[in-house]
Amino acid sequence: MNQRGLINLLISFFILASSLQSSGIVTANQQVIPDEAIRLRILANSNSNEDQTVKRSIRDEVNESINEWVADLTSIEESRHVIKSRLAEIEAIVSKQLEMIGSRESFSVTFGEVAFPTKLYGDFVYPAGDYEAVLITIGEGLGDNWWCVLFPPLCFLDFSNGDAVQAESDVVEEPSEEVEVEFFLVKIIDAIVEWIKEIFS
Repeated sequence: MNQRGLINLLISFFILASSLQSSGIVTANQQVIPDEAIRLRILANSNSNEDQTVKRSIRDEVNESINEWVADLTSIEESRHVIKSRLAEIEAIVSKQLEMIGSRESFSVTFGEVAFPTKLYGDFVYPAGDYEAVLITIGEGLGDNWWCVLFPPLCFLDFSNGDAVQAESDVVEEPSEEVEVEFFLVKIIDAIVEWIKEIFS
């Protein structure tokens, strides 16, 4: 293939890649959290294995209950009212869970504007700021935190590290079509680069 034909091939490939991107098959920089949302943030007492286990245990129990409360709600006003009216129930859940695992840590449950550091989810950066949230602080609250979005219900996503959190621990998430397409495009690009190197070497 002459140089002109090679250039035409490369142009055609990049047109195809751009078409896939714009059609939504490849989704980068997509904002996951809507502007109107209620978050949940849980602060562990410390970063010890024991304290992080306590945090995760409380996370699972609180998520299960709150997700049921807001599952059928369609507005942030309704969700705000339901969550605020059930703060005592959230406290009871945390207290019961601490008792079950034999922890004597103190805790607090509040609802309001909560400070969040800058977070990265996929290719989208969520800036630091004060966001409406339920804040559960365990003990000193000096350990790594976990957070998600209660409304709209997005607590199957772990925004603290960008990983999907399965409802069942033995469920393996299949790679999405977007990931497969992106991987396919990367392989094509790598192959073309190697091919060009061979031609001009």
